[in-house]
Amino acid sequence: RPPRPPKQPKPFRAPRPARPAKPSGPVGRTGTPDEPYDQERGSRSGPADAPSSPRQDRAPRPLGRLLLAAVLLLLVGAVVYVLAFLPDSGQDSKAGGRGAHRPGSASAAPGGSPAPSGDGGGDRGGSTGAPQTSAPAGVAEGFEVRTDPEGFQVAVRKGWQRRGANNQGQVRYVGGDYELVVVPGRDTTARFGTDPMAYLQNKEAELAPYRSSGWASASGLQRIDVGKTAMAEGTFSWRDGSGREVYVRNLAMIHNGRYHLVLVIGPDRGRHEVDQLYTQATSAYRPG
Repeated sequence: RPPRPPKQPKPFRAPRPARPAKPSGPVGRTGTPDEPYDQERGSRSGPADAPSSPRQDRAPRPLGRLLLAAVLLLLVGAVVYVLAFLPDSGQDSKAGGRGAHRPGSASAAPGGSPAPSGDGGGDRGGSTGAPQTSAPAGVAEGFEVRTDPEGFQVAVRKGWQRRGANNQGQVRYVGGDYELVVVPGRDTTARFGTDPMAYLQNKEAELAPYRSSGWASASGLQRIDVGKTAMAEGTFSWRDGSGREVYVRNLAMIHNGRYHLVLVIGPDRGRHEVDQLYTQATSAYRPG
């Protein structure tokens, strides 16, 4: 037989890459291929990767809540304090501050009934200035209403001494460093005009030391008209000849063509006492 030709070598083919097997579970959790990776990761991780790290991240939250709660409690406490205490202290500070004034404290009582009471006119001849047996409901404890021999009615502190009318037509009730001055109808509107505010500021003789003092202040000036009764009041401070600072509450009221004056004078340090004396005196005052 003729010899067979030699076989030609088959062309070389590159082997196909093997397909990776599909993992049966989450990578890194189960199966042997992921175990070395997990071991290597565990060896590299330190205490920072421990389960306590989330707790450390959440640690500032309780502290912030405590701070917020403390701030809210402080705000609530401040509001309660303002509502409970500041209204009273505000009035005292207004009454005690320099040039302070409480509007309407003196206008309601004298303006509400400007006509004289029946007892005031009937007891003019025989009254000795003793306290009345019946006092208005608005008189505070420690005060009494007196019907003065000059015909007017006013509330003063119990135990105060009365000094009769002087050459200026002033009736004084004195108690220590404080003094109540009443001028029942000395000046007329025919001579001094019918504007009680202008009279109070420029013509009233009792305020002459205020107008002539080198250091003086005034505040709370207002005019009050109730029916046909015109009034004006104000708060004044000045330094007298002895260097003492005085604090004065003053009311000027027109009644039957004459000016009736009610003043309370005291030291500057006793503003609250002056305000209380003034409120009681003007609320009970009835001209004669």
